[in-house]
Amino acid sequence: MVALKLVNSANKRRNTPDQVSELTTNRLSVYLRCLNELDAAGVQTISSQTLAEQFQLNAAQIRKDLAYFGEFGVRGVGYYVKELRRHLRQILGLDRRLRVAIMGAGNLGLALADYPGFRQEGFEIAALFDAANEKIGHESRGGVPIYDIRELKRVARKERLDIAVIAVPAPHAQPVVDQVVTAGIKAVLNFSPGALKVPDTVKLKSVDLTVSLESLSFYLAQGETPGEHP
Repeated sequence: MVALKLVNSANKRRNTPDQVSELTTNRLSVYLRCLNELDAAGVQTISSQTLAEQFQLNAAQIRKDLAYFGEFGVRGVGYYVKELRRHLRQILGLDRRLRVAIMGAGNLGLALADYPGFRQEGFEIAALFDAANEKIGHESRGGVPIYDIRELKRVARKERLDIAVIAVPAPHAQPVVDQVVTAGIKAVLNFSPGALKVPDTVKLKSVDLTVSLESLSFYLAQGETPGEHP
């Protein structure tokens, strides 16, 4: 059997995060999910063209994105699903467990804390933080402890927290992010509406649910005939 070309340490690190666009890393996540499905179905090899056709992707884009990180395919064979899946997990940093803290133990924070999909993908929800005395010292349904937000710096160091998820009302979001930065956490996922400011040394990614809903509203509005909308 022709040996698969593996990524070595040299070409694996030839691109820094700043050189690889966020769109590219987003697509790598999509490819990984596709490979997870293929692996679960027992598929051993697949070509970029078949991968694209099966999951409504672009074969040329797949090859271009993977080329940033090395050579993975075998001529006449395509990609070995298990090997490519393993390498994508390494590239995305999912070959180690990442410990996550959720800021805000309200409905959204508690729902995120107990979502089983995070653990399946290598993200361990290690802590919840809140300022409400009636919540501190309790746990989510799944057993995630709720700490006083004033203890964030101590707990972040003790629990080796990697990522903070912001799930607090908009007026409190920036002060909470400031506390996250002070605690030494370098990656933040924000669910609160509005723009937040972080230093260049901290990576911030926002998910604005309202903007997404408004985008869907726009899509629906375009399908209406004149006079249908009040």
